[in-house]
Amino acid sequence: MESIVIRNATIISEEQQFVADLLLKGGRIEKIAPQITVNYQVIELEATGKYVFPGIIDDQVHFREPGLTHKATIQTESRAAVAGGTTTFMEMPNTNPPAFTQELLEEKYQIAAKHSAANYSFYMGTSNDNYEDVMKTDASKVCGVKIFMGSSTGNLLVDDPRVLEKIFANSPMLIATHCEDEARILANLAKYKEVYPNGAPAEIHPVIRDTEACYLSSSFAVKLAKAKDTRLHVLHISTAKEVELFDDPRPLGQKRITAEACVHHLNFHDADYLTLGNLIKCNPAIKTIADRDAIRKALLDNHIDVIATDHAPHTAAEKNQPYFAAPSGLPLVQHSFDLMYQGFLDGWITLAQIARKMSHAPAVCFNIKERGFIREGYHADLFIFDPHTSFTVNASNILYKCQWSPLVGRTFQGKVETTLVNGQIAYSSKSENQWNTIGERVAFEAR
Repeated sequence: MESIVIRNATIISEEQQFVADLLLKGGRIEKIAPQITVNYQVIELEATGKYVFPGIIDDQVHFREPGLTHKATIQTESRAAVAGGTTTFMEMPNTNPPAFTQELLEEKYQIAAKHSAANYSFYMGTSNDNYEDVMKTDASKVCGVKIFMGSSTGNLLVDDPRVLEKIFANSPMLIATHCEDEARILANLAKYKEVYPNGAPAEIHPVIRDTEACYLSSSFAVKLAKAKDTRLHVLHISTAKEVELFDDPRPLGQKRITAEACVHHLNFHDADYLTLGNLIKCNPAIKTIADRDAIRKALLDNHIDVIATDHAPHTAAEKNQPYFAAPSGLPLVQHSFDLMYQGFLDGWITLAQIARKMSHAPAVCFNIKERGFIREGYHADLFIFDPHTSFTVNASNILYKCQWSPLVGRTFQGKVETTLVNGQIAYSSKSENQWNTIGERVAFEAR
């Protein structure tokens, strides 16, 4: 394992911005100092005028393997992730077959060990009938238990209240929930299929999957978690109304109930359906500009704790189907930092807040061991960002297997230049066809 010195970096970490050198050795951050001298051979990376951020930890992605590899694979999407500065991902159980047993869960870890450019963890899936398997999950090796408390495919929906109560009462670890009320969504869907018998526009998506559907489910999850003292993490908040549920003023590490915002809910709103249509169809739906702005505010005042992507690729052919047939989900993991850096340029978020919500907070929220911060002794997961260049998203530089993005044609100021995972170069914009499979299974502190 080669040692690396990053020279003259403007480091963004833990509410600080300062210029220093970093020595990466043995996969760790060996030293941070104004000037580092070494008497052995190292690789030197010049970062004058560039930022170094802690690697992004994305707590919600769908990389589709096994079983749905026509859409994506762990290899393709982890490469896209590191190209965007994400050094650790947590992947969801709705693959084929779903990760409903410890054996199926472990198979995903084995695939990642062979193919992932980024560090990885996988959620244990839940159904109405796999409670015993869920209880076997090792909290030191797995990021969490995922419950779809709203619409999903197959038997991933957990809607038996007795099962929910048992899991919430006895889960050995954090529970992450997708919250939308299935009955309300189905009623809305039936209504609008009658209104649009020949096909509907994508603009009705936030009407079918409306605010009330989200609030009914998320408020139920929070109420249940409070009753059972559950460590609950509510994913992809999409409405202003839900924000009021997360009013714990304590520091993140002391909270029992936390929440996540996704980059698409922070950057798009319902007017964008007119130009992007099914390309931004996702669950929960992108809603009004008032909802978007409330989520931004909640992020900054710590009602919402974490920024993620819910990266969920489908093929272009699948997304080009009529609205009712087109699947929900969009690919974002390669461009999540680009979107948030644009937020910094627009003035609504600071660089320190981006580092906190995309790197520090996920590490604290999930009790990840020695990642998420630029600290001596920690794993050397970080990326160099050049704010002086720009690029336009197009087919030639999209790394997702699906080969499309709702951001095509959009020009971003700044670019991820180099991403380091466990102290080694996982991505370099100067040699984009060179990839290293160097991700490691994430370890977690006692909870």
